Amino acid sequence: MLRFHKSPTRFITGQHSLSPRQLHARSSRRCRPKSENDDNDEKIRRRQEKPETHMHLYKSRGQHILTNPRVLDSIVRKSHVKPTDTVLEIGPGTGNLTLRLLEAAEKVVAVEIDRRMVEILHKRVAERGFQDRLTVICKDALKTEFPQFDLVVANIPYGISSPLVAKLAYGANPFRSATLLLQKEFARRLLANPGDSEFNRLAVNVKLVADVELVMDVSKRDFVPCPKVDSSVVIIRPKAEVPDVNLDEWWAFTRTCFSKKNKTLGATFKQKRKVLDLLRISRTSCSNGESTSNDSNYDCSNDAAAADNDEEGVDSDEEDMPMSTVFRKKILGVLNSGGFEDKRPSKLSNEELQHLLALFNQAGIYFHDHSKSRDADNVKLAAALSS
Repeated sequence: MLRFHKSPTRFITGQHSLSPRQLHARSSRRCRPKSENDDNDEKIRRRQEKPETHMHLYKSRGQHILTNPRVLDSIVRKSHVKPTDTVLEIGPGTGNLTLRLLEAAEKVVAVEIDRRMVEILHKRVAERGFQDRLTVICKDALKTEFPQFDLVVANIPYGISSPLVAKLAYGANPFRSATLLLQKEFARRLLANPGDSEFNRLAVNVKLVADVELVMDVSKRDFVPCPKVDSSVVIIRPKAEVPDVNLDEWWAFTRTCFSKKNKTLGATFKQKRKVLDLLRISRTSCSNGESTSNDSNYDCSNDAAAADNDEEGVDSDEEDMPMSTVFRKKILGVLNSGGFEDKRPSKLSNEELQHLLALFNQAGIYFHDHSKSRDADNVKLAAALSS
């Protein structure tokens, strides 16, 4: 509260006195309106520091920019980037992680579909003098062919996590490791082991060819805009030795088993439709000379005839389809011989699943439909591996 001294020319504020001239000067400095240039300078400064706060980000595209510098530094450190490495980054956004990777690596290849992000990325990298070490591919990461790289370090869009992980795990490019920032729930599924409630076909397929390690959890508050869920960082390391398994057969086999992962294998393979599907597929394999069955009296052509009759709507019981019945008994015989009939896929290890697949193939029972062409680089195939 202001109070007058004997002389009205001075005011007292607490313990300090101010002359009218001093009071006017301070007041003027506080109340001086910003000029248009000041506003523009402030906007430019903020845009350069955090460009993601000045552009519209699409949550539907998974555009959540990681802004916590401690988390960004930790991701780069945990990735063990070497000065000679080429790092593949998928979904670099505005470049918060990219700039740190360029400081540690020889080269960064960034795959970004949003041209607005690419423009900001080029500008920020040029300001730091790293433009000669950055290559930007402005395409869909699922549809483009990746160049050679040593590491993957990325905050990938959550909507493409499954097919992208499958594409990396089964891709043609060898790499040392992939450090990925994923939705926490998805990461838990990827890390799940037999017997866990989250154990699923994705984990089975990835763990056939790679090891997965949890690095850390990341709060949703570390992103702009803030997502609804927390995230986790995992590292995927390809195995030095991959089991000798026909991948086409493996993918089709795991799809069959994990369609009802908590159902017993006996119940799954007793289904009439499933028996007929395997009849048709096994006949195709027989015609391609892939059957290893020791049953010389087994005629695949009869299997196909039975399956065709069922597809055409012929209403007949199993008793009227002798080959279907024989084939069904053969399936159950394989399950019994290995002690698998009462077991559930969700509780089986990869080694046990590999053993069961080998028993089926040895009996002339196949899962991959050879009438369908295979394209290892096809997005649909990558998605099928993880569904």
